[in-house]
Amino acid sequence: MAIETRKLSKSFGELRAVQELDLAIEEGEIFGFLGSNGAGKTTTISMLTGQLRPSAGAAWIMGQDVTVDYKSLSHLIGVVFEFPNLYLRLSAYQNLYFAAQLYDVPGTRIDELLERMGLTDRAHDSVYEFSSGMKQKLVIARALLHQPRVLFLDEPTSGLDPTFARGIRELVRSLREDGTTIFLTTHYMDEAEQLCDRVAFIEQGEIACQGAPSELKREFGKPLIKVELRDGKAATLSLESDKDRRQLAVWSEANALLSVHSQEASLEDVFVEVVGRPIEA
Repeated sequence: MAIETRKLSKSFGELRAVQELDLAIEEGEIFGFLGSNGAGKTTTISMLTGQLRPSAGAAWIMGQDVTVDYKSLSHLIGVVFEFPNLYLRLSAYQNLYFAAQLYDVPGTRIDELLERMGLTDRAHDSVYEFSSGMKQKLVIARALLHQPRVLFLDEPTSGLDPTFARGIRELVRSLREDGTTIFLTTHYMDEAEQLCDRVAFIEQGEIACQGAPSELKREFGKPLIKVELRDGKAATLSLESDKDRRQLAVWSEANALLSVHSQEASLEDVFVEVVGRPIEA
């Protein structure tokens, strides 16, 4: 297993931030860890990356206990937190150079990553001048310098415009093809649905459910239909709702229907069904 936890828990006084977390994540998998702010996502990442000691339970990265030897663990993992922590007055190359010294990484690796991120032409420009998307690419490049086996991405597309967000998602897919295991947190359900092999919903520090997106949609999703009316209005109805079925019959008898299409439940629909409310950013 790339990542494994058994009853992993963390408390802060009376607050139980993470409760008896059990995960088993395969090598080369993109695993989505989904939940609202305050659900326990960042606390979990902090424990898995050796920055926060668990109150109880255990966790392993590539078979190594995360509490035993942080130096060895740091060579196995790369971490990208939500808010980039870069040296803004330095250039992109200088930011990567300083990080490379920690892992004895050659300069050719810096050049390789700058090219992969599309930053070669801006390599010697001050990071202060970079857009949010460019800064995020640079942070990911820094996390990849030592070719980690497991990459933690905490809200990697938060606040990015659609073009940069699409580029980050394409990068994540290419990393998986390289064999990197990716632990992804995001509150964008459509992003998780596009990227993840499996997901887990965390709510108030506990796993509410986990599995492949397609499996969860079949298990928890309700059959829906999208209706377009002749007056230009549209509606989404549940075939399991007596009220919705009656409304559909009324529109049909009145010849008000222009089109009716089946619609698959989304991962967000599953989250609402399991947790009882929409995800909160």
